[in-house]
Amino acid sequence: MLSQRGRQTADEPLRPDFALFNRAAENPYGPENPTGAITLCIAENHLQWPYLRDRLQEIARMRPWPDWIAAYASLAGAPEFRESVARFVGLHIAGQPLNADLFCASAGATAVVEVSALCLGDAGDYAVFPAPAYQAYLPDINNKAGLLRHDIAEYAKPFGSGYHPLSVDELDAARATLGDRFRMLVLTQPDNPTGAVYSEDQLRAFTDWCISHRIHLIVNEIYALSQFRRDAPGIDNRSDYTSFLPLLEERDSPYLHWWYSFSKDFGVSGFRVGLLYSRNETFRRAYTNFNAPHQISNLTQWLLAELLRDDRWVTDFLDNNRRLLTAAYRSVADTLDELKVPYTPARGSLFVWADFSGYLPERTRAASEKLWGEIFTHTGVLLTAPGGLGQPDAGWYRIVYSGVGPEELGEAMRRLREFLNRLA
Repeated sequence: MLSQRGRQTADEPLRPDFALFNRAAENPYGPENPTGAITLCIAENHLQWPYLRDRLQEIARMRPWPDWIAAYASLAGAPEFRESVARFVGLHIAGQPLNADLFCASAGATAVVEVSALCLGDAGDYAVFPAPAYQAYLPDINNKAGLLRHDIAEYAKPFGSGYHPLSVDELDAARATLGDRFRMLVLTQPDNPTGAVYSEDQLRAFTDWCISHRIHLIVNEIYALSQFRRDAPGIDNRSDYTSFLPLLEERDSPYLHWWYSFSKDFGVSGFRVGLLYSRNETFRRAYTNFNAPHQISNLTQWLLAELLRDDRWVTDFLDNNRRLLTAAYRSVADTLDELKVPYTPARGSLFVWADFSGYLPERTRAASEKLWGEIFTHTGVLLTAPGGLGQPDAGWYRIVYSGVGPEELGEAMRRLREFLNRLA
């Protein structure tokens, strides 16, 4: 009845934790259900949604709707939207003016990754990721483009409270293994799930290396504005954050590209808004032609364009986002410190990357998956499933702290603390 591809995909869930996630969604925690499930596995940021919702409703109610939102727009995104985006990104992330014509917009980060893969690599080529890395990068690059995923899992230096340990040496090793099939290097900063960032020297070294080997370097800064307050107590990673965009502009190379989405910093994953920025004109033309099935609603583009024009409101929103994320991160980190569970000190993002291997009878993937399931069964707290991120050692789990409010997060930490203390 279905194609071979359809039959295979029907039996392969996008993520290994979706079955338990659906169970948790049927029994959510709340004032009338204090024993309900608490999901800390999906990378969403709901901390300011009521505030943002009220502002968007005000815009939709008080401002005239332009005629262009009812018609087809450019396949790269409506010009009005891209102008507003260029101004916003230039002011808040790049720190310098950007060209609106170099942006392309798609319906979510997934679409941006997928269309980029279609344009930049052929089936059987590899996209390389410093591991641990986002689970769903694999289906995003593979389902249509047929690209394969290679995880760099071993580093000369360990993760710590400084910059990401990736170096050119690891890139050389990956190229020695993959050869000419090494087509793309994808960096995420702040990183998912470690929260680490890259120094300016690292970014320059990776840029030089990729250009010299004709490998596309893409830096995904989807969490660029989800950083912690550096003056807050208990924040161990105070590394400087350097956006890739100024270097991309400076080098003006066809091998350098940038990704972003409004789903994390603004907490509107359901709006489905992702961005590509590239100075490679041929890439942008191909991207635009592939992009027809991935258009963003013109109404959504208009609403966000209007929102982003209010610099004072956006600045206040982002400042409050940093404050709330810092407090949520500390809530989880304080619990792990009390339990003596190691974790990677993060500079930003929505995650804590924690090592629960001390609670495993043996350090195997099977034991790690069993403990993950037992945590949910006995506490109702659902962490991200341990498989698929490319980490070499079992026992590491990703904890998402931004998808629930402070009270609910505190309840999740209380349950987790009680359960793990019983295991100790």
